[in-house]
Amino acid sequence: MSDHPALPPPLDDAAFDQTLIAAAFRLAASEGWRNLRIAAAARAAGLPLARARLRFPTRGALLVRFGRMADATALAEPAEEGSIRDRLFGMLMRRLDAFQAHREGVRALLGSLPFRPQTTLFLGLLTEASMRWILDAAGASTTGLAGRLRVKGLVGVWLWTLRAWERDETADLGPTMAVLDTALARAERAAGWLDSLPLPRSASRAVPPGEASAAQKGPGGEEPQGEQNEG
Repeated sequence: MSDHPALPPPLDDAAFDQTLIAAAFRLAASEGWRNLRIAAAARAAGLPLARARLRFPTRGALLVRFGRMADATALAEPAEEGSIRDRLFGMLMRRLDAFQAHREGVRALLGSLPFRPQTTLFLGLLTEASMRWILDAAGASTTGLAGRLRVKGLVGVWLWTLRAWERDETADLGPTMAVLDTALARAERAAGWLDSLPLPRSASRAVPPGEASAAQKGPGGEEPQGEQNEG
């Protein structure tokens, strides 16, 4: 009988990725995104370097995987009830929940973007793909010129809301919800950009009293971009 303790079973790919991404964002929060290295995150999480190299050869690969995980959170619940605007509100708030789980690391990443145009461009492309998925899931067409404009519009809504989230220190993210609600309302009124299906429009998700005043004036902001160098 062996005197050595049994080794824990290896993590499956999903658990491995979640563990490494969490470690990476913790390091980003403490050391800055520019100083993040995938190998250091793997060592901090006690993960094998060879497997980390295969799954995350660059920081760009980490951003792609994190974005897809956030999208999976957004799309996890069926979006079959309410207006398109209601559905978008729910999915975008769930996507923010994924960001909230790594709040300080994500804020470190966002804070680095003014100095990293390549990363900003890369994130912009990823965000556009994510918003197209979310619009499709909500029942809004993304085909043709009108569809492309809807995607661009939702990217603006997301970026506007993300900036509010960066500043929002409340536990329930009430101010962020208010900004998102206002941004979607303004986007909805802008040339009827959500009028792709003959669905009834119910009232948007209620915002707690007093929080609507925290909303910003409307969606907008710079378009993101990306990073293909090793971390």
